[in-house]
This record gives sequence, structure tokens and C-alpha cells, in this order.
Amino acid sequence: MERRKVIIDCDPGIDDALALLLAIKSEELEVVGITVCSGNVPVRMGAKNALKVLALCGKTDIPVYVGEEVPLVRELVTAQDTHGEDGLGERFYEVLEESKILEGGVQYIVETLRSQDKVSIIALGPLTNIAKALMEDREAFAYLDEFISMGGAYRIHGNCSPVAEFNYWVDPHAADYVYQHLPRPVHMIGLDVTRKIVLTPNLIEFINRLDAELATFITEITRFYIDFHWEQEGIIGCVINDPLAVAYFMDRSLCQGFESYVEVVTEGIAMGQSIVDSVDFYKKPNNAIINVDVDAKQFMSLFLKKLFVGYENLIDSIIGGL
Repeated sequence: MERRKVIIDCDPGIDDALALLLAIKSEELEVVGITVCSGNVPVRMGAKNALKVLALCGKTDIPVYVGEEVPLVRELVTAQDTHGEDGLGERFYEVLEESKILEGGVQYIVETLRSQDKVSIIALGPLTNIAKALMEDREAFAYLDEFISMGGAYRIHGNCSPVAEFNYWVDPHAADYVYQHLPRPVHMIGLDVTRKIVLTPNLIEFINRLDAELATFITEITRFYIDFHWEQEGIIGCVINDPLAVAYFMDRSLCQGFESYVEVVTEGIAMGQSIVDSVDFYKKPNNAIINVDVDAKQFMSLFLKKLFVGYENLIDSIIGGL
């Protein structure tokens, strides 16, 4: 099997942590590096959280780079009310190897694209690092294989304003810059599909029968997230946005969508809104693939099978019964 090289650009974050687990434990992927920007939490806190996930997986050889600390233009607004003050459900895990956190995330992205063949990027947070790297060396992105962005919303309401998804709202200028300048289409994994991916208490109870250490970590970090979703949205469980972006990269059949031109609103009441020109009103070249439908059961089956190897038949039985 040919493993696909990928940089994970993220802002961990509870669902980022779950997405990192999926990427690291999937034999189809070679995670060559992790870059972090501010978003769910400040950048250095996010880098520590990435190290915690790597230590849990026994993969501390994967480099973690600190990128941009603030958005391009607007002031940073984090989501620590959603993810906890530490970004991992207020578990305040000890990180033993903080010295492994490296500087220069933007430069790492550029240098990796130029020095390694067929590297893709899965961006799970605001697009600040990607925009900065594009500004620094757009030609390096000619070597980019594919670009996946967990962000945006098309036909569904936002999660931090009536129209805006959090990642694009945090740094709308970076998001719009990437859509306008990336020499590859952006595969948009937005709220239209991610809001259908819910980790329920039943599934959490199930995984606790499979692998004590990993299930304990997932249970601990999602408790805060579940409480937030109940208080804010009346959902029993939690929406896990970011793992879908990783799963889609591995299995394109999970989602269905269409090509379109997209721009992101940078100012005013609609700041962060992803404007999808589905009827070709602007007559501009398509710059994105907008995913609007997802097979949630197929995703959950893939997600659990990658994390809990050896229980494939049992997982099929449980997911099939949902």
C-alpha cells in the first residue's frame, strides 16, 4: 500500500485531537508533520495538545511546529468555552516533552512542499498558517497534491454566527486569501456534512468495552464537549467536525458535493460566511469542491475501525444497528 504524505494543520481542540488520532492510526497516511495555529486555543497550548496525542499513540517522532499566533487582521477569539480552558476538556494533562515543540510552522509548510513529493495538507483550523505560507512562497504550492479544509457552511446555519463557521470566522481574511490564491481546489468539509457526525453517549459506552487507555482519553476529553453541546444546542452527544476531513481524504466516497466558486466575507455582519456561487452568478472559475452530503454510518465505521483495530466485526454490528 502506498501511504499518502500529509501535513496536518490544526488548532487542537477536542475534535482536532480525535482527527489526529485517526490520521496517525491510519496506515494509509504518513503524517510527515503537524503545524499549529491559534484558533480553538492559543497556538502554544494547541501544540502541547498535539504532543499529548502523539505520546498516546507512541508517535512522538512526528514533528510539531508552532505557526501563527494571531489571525491576519482581526483579533484572536478562541473557543475555550467549547473545548475547555486547556483545549482538551479541562483535563489539564501533563505534557512531558514540551522541548519537542519546534518553531517556524509556516516555513516548514513551504520547505516540505518544495522538498518532498506529493504532499497534501489537511487543514483542521483557521487558515492563517496556509495563507501566510502562500504569501511567502506561492510557487511552492504548485507541488501540493491536495488540500482539504474543515471549514465553511453552505446551506446550513453557522456555529458562531447565523452564517459563519468558526474556523473561517476566526480568520476570514486568511480563509478568503487561500480560496483566491491556492493553485489547487479547496475540498471544503463544512458544517453541511460535519454536523451530521455525532459521537453519542452510546458509542462512547461501546468503545469503553474495547480499549481502556484510548477509550478513557476519548471519554475524558469529550465529556466537556458533550456538556457544551447539550447546553447550547440540545444535542445528546457531540459533533466531531475534524475527523471527517481526515476520513474524507482517505475515502472520497464518504461525501458527495459539487464544484463551485467560493469567497469568504471578511468584514461586517456576515464576517466568515463562505459564499458558494452554486448558480455561477459571478462567472468565475471554480476554486472549490463543496461537500453537502455524507454517509454518517460509513464514517463512524471507518473512524472506529481505525482507532480500535481487531474489533472490526463487532463495530460493523453495532454501527449497522444504529
